[in-house]
Amino acid sequence: MAEKEEKGFVIKDRRSFDEKGEPKKTGAGEEKAEVKERPAEKETKQEEAAQSAPLPEVNFNSLIFSLSSSALFHLGEIADPETGQKKKDLPLAKHAIDTIDMLEEKTKGNLTEEEAKFVENVLTDLRWRYVKAAG
Repeated sequence: MAEKEEKGFVIKDRRSFDEKGEPKKTGAGEEKAEVKERPAEKETKQEEAAQSAPLPEVNFNSLIFSLSSSALFHLGEIADPETGQKKKDLPLAKHAIDTIDMLEEKTKGNLTEEEAKFVENVLTDLRWRYVKAAG
């Protein structure tokens, strides 16, 4: 009997670097172009991060505050920090408000009295602002 030749599969390594961590050569013998961050740019970004305002404490109220800020931005109540312009995007504002509402429902009974009151007040305020903006 003749032995059957088994067909296997071929693995093509598409990684940009070889086993040593060096850039692979292309067929023309040139190294592939890489986007590298210059050391000066890296230092500048680190300095900017260090000088930026400190981040708020991670807790439930800061999450709700962040989502409400997003809703206010999309309601056109907060200007874009880069352009200084106020733009309305009511579907995105509604999405942010609905997200807060969903969080209120899912966390019912698990929040402190202060957190529950905060969510309730934020939702009431945002809903009134949404009605005003939509009308």
